[in-house]
Amino acid sequence: MMGGYLEDRFIQGAEAETVYAFYHWEYIDIFVYFSHYPVTIPPVSWTNAAHKHGVSVLGTFITEWDDGSKICETFLAGEEPYRSVADKLVQIAHHYGFDGWLINIENPLSETAVKNTPAFLRYLTDQMHQRVEGSVVLWYDSVLQNGELNWQNELNDQNRVFFQSCDGIFTNYNWSESNLEAMVSRDAKQMANIYVGVDVFARGEVVGGKFETNQALRLIRKHGFSAAIFAPGWVYECHEKKEFRQNQDKFWGLLSKFLPTHSVSLLPFVTSFCQGFGKSFYCKGKVEEVKSWFNLSAQEVQPLFIDHSSEGEEGGWVRTRGCPEDAWNGGSSLLIEGMIPSTHSNIAVRLFSLHSPIPAKTFVSFTYKLEESPHVKVALELKTIDAPVCLYQGIEDIPGTSVQPQPLQEGDSLVSQFRHRCGLRDSEGWVTRCFLVKSKGCLLRDIFINVSREVSGEEAYFVCRVGEIKVLDVENLTAIPVPVRNPSLSEVVWRRGVGSGDGYVQKLYFNATLHWQYPANQARHFRVYWRRLHDPNTQASSGQEPQVLIGRAYATVYRVVDLPVPDALDTAPCWLEFLVEPITREGFAVSESHWGRLALKYTEPARAETATGV
Repeated sequence: MMGGYLEDRFIQGAEAETVYAFYHWEYIDIFVYFSHYPVTIPPVSWTNAAHKHGVSVLGTFITEWDDGSKICETFLAGEEPYRSVADKLVQIAHHYGFDGWLINIENPLSETAVKNTPAFLRYLTDQMHQRVEGSVVLWYDSVLQNGELNWQNELNDQNRVFFQSCDGIFTNYNWSESNLEAMVSRDAKQMANIYVGVDVFARGEVVGGKFETNQALRLIRKHGFSAAIFAPGWVYECHEKKEFRQNQDKFWGLLSKFLPTHSVSLLPFVTSFCQGFGKSFYCKGKVEEVKSWFNLSAQEVQPLFIDHSSEGEEGGWVRTRGCPEDAWNGGSSLLIEGMIPSTHSNIAVRLFSLHSPIPAKTFVSFTYKLEESPHVKVALELKTIDAPVCLYQGIEDIPGTSVQPQPLQEGDSLVSQFRHRCGLRDSEGWVTRCFLVKSKGCLLRDIFINVSREVSGEEAYFVCRVGEIKVLDVENLTAIPVPVRNPSLSEVVWRRGVGSGDGYVQKLYFNATLHWQYPANQARHFRVYWRRLHDPNTQASSGQEPQVLIGRAYATVYRVVDLPVPDALDTAPCWLEFLVEPITREGFAVSESHWGRLALKYTEPARAETATGV
């Protein structure tokens, strides 16, 4: 991570352009946040984004050079110190919510230290498994069982003792096919736990690397091993930052045939395709804030990104990409563009791989807009498995297990409930279609966009922008919303001074940490507002000013930073109110009666008090 791309240290996001972000999560199972500090804790935004996609996140424990040797000789001197270090690593992972560690000892070890290393690994691995479900501890191919620092580029008898003491090994990068063949002959039953290292920077004598990393993956998959792709940030560090999206998509597109996708397995399934950064922030199709921003906690479930052209002279093609120029919610939408050849009537684009049981009544919504595409139609298509026991009602007759639901009419009660829960109005050219799928005994496998041409015998160029897709149990539409409870303030700091963009005008600034309670995993995010109250005991419009959005939170805490507030007079105290609006995991808004509210009274910064929160 280039020592850590520093914008990600801001847990509430940053104003930043051309940042490094990752969004091809469907191709990986484990993400290691690496740096050369002894202990690297993955930033919470990376952990949040990975977990939304079912990907485990590991931190790094590394020792190097002379300083690393001193550290190792201290904590590997005996059982008590190595257990103490392992316990602390387990506590860190549990506290920060990530899933394990890459252990990288890149310095020689004394006889005592190397003797205690397997015991350290076993204890750390056992404790991680007890405290963090699904956790993983990996060993990097570096030190040998005699304590010598000598990278093997494979698993063999000289480093096997470390492999046997944890969950897997990450090999060094300078291997050849003969190393892979040797491991197959020795370790055929454990190949999934051998992660063959690939340095994307192609340093040293390596196979592939850079935009030829697929050559390494081809050999690794040929022999049945797992792969460890090191430093994919090469596409960011060594190319024009403005072309980052194109280069990242190219890099992972070249690897895609060697990287089986993993599936989303739970409903509700909701995504607006936000990649966690953008040029503006959108809400329901309208620009809410114009500025470059970066916050991977805002990233939503990402689709499969494709770039396919048909073979021969037909001329058909299709590609998908994240696009920040327009969005429904967040910072980007999914742009699908292509050409339907004259020999075909349609193109079906697979967006998501899922493996989720669907309820008897499934509500689906699809928000999109067509651009420069007057002669095509767009439909949502679902694919299921377990077809022999899968029954449908109210859908078009499509062979096999494809389901192309018919849109519900605007006057349908389910549509009305949905629009009310979302606060939804079609705007800025966006169109939302709603569907009801009745089924029994089905698993949802894939979501497709089907683009068909209206005029036969002609090529049809199309541009379709997809803003949001939701797949919900119909009962979600009538679920009773949960209120925000017990808002409170801590770490309050008042500051009088000059703010950015204010010239030399002195103002009073308020800083504090706002906390509240809400059930875990039930909110997509929270919107935090403030306003001035003229009389906190009245709900009349004359007693309060319009609420102003401060920011968005992706946990039940938000730090208010340098909020300019009115000066108070000794004879007339001021009241502020903070409001927390939950957006449910289905993307539904709730009535203001379910928001969190906290009023703050102050006469001067040294004398402030809070009223009871709701």
